[in-house]
Amino acid sequence: MTDKAPLLTLIDVRAGYAQPVVGPVSFILSPGEVLGLKGINGVGKTTLLKLILGEARLFGGSLHRPPEVTVAHHRQRPERPPELPLTGEEVLRIASVGTTGLPARMAALCHRCLDEMSGGEFQLLHAWACLMGPARLVLLDEPTNNLDQEAIELLLTELETLAPERGVLMVSHDTAFLEATCHRIVPLCP
Repeated sequence: MTDKAPLLTLIDVRAGYAQPVVGPVSFILSPGEVLGLKGINGVGKTTLLKLILGEARLFGGSLHRPPEVTVAHHRQRPERPPELPLTGEEVLRIASVGTTGLPARMAALCHRCLDEMSGGEFQLLHAWACLMGPARLVLLDEPTNNLDQEAIELLLTELETLAPERGVLMVSHDTAFLEATCHRIVPLCP
């Protein structure tokens, strides 16, 4: 695959679970691009991400992701491992993310255990691990949930400096964040 080949192609996709809940939707995500999905609650934004991950059903159309394109997924509500005494640094290392030269906010999280972090701190750590890891395709589902402005600014900075061989598909209700970070926004309609 060349660096110019699409990371993800959806053509007239209809997706859901027992029945379709979204579609038809078409878009191509190219390397170096941040693409946003926008729409009201229940329109199927998260369902599209789950389809890409193989967790939802394709009812029509076509979805193509080259097999060599690796994926990182930031869930709307990342799950903390129960009673597992991991530190932020250990989580980043598991995600193949370096821990040298981190911004002060991230460095501070490295020395704390997950069960000591607030919901927003854990959300930031998880989003950071996805964005800074090696995956070529990053799926971000509501990455700004529970984040303060400083944390949102950290994510904005990282999205602005996205490596040219990587791409991001993002779902968010935060219109200002989508407009500040996305090259294109695909509206989903009921």
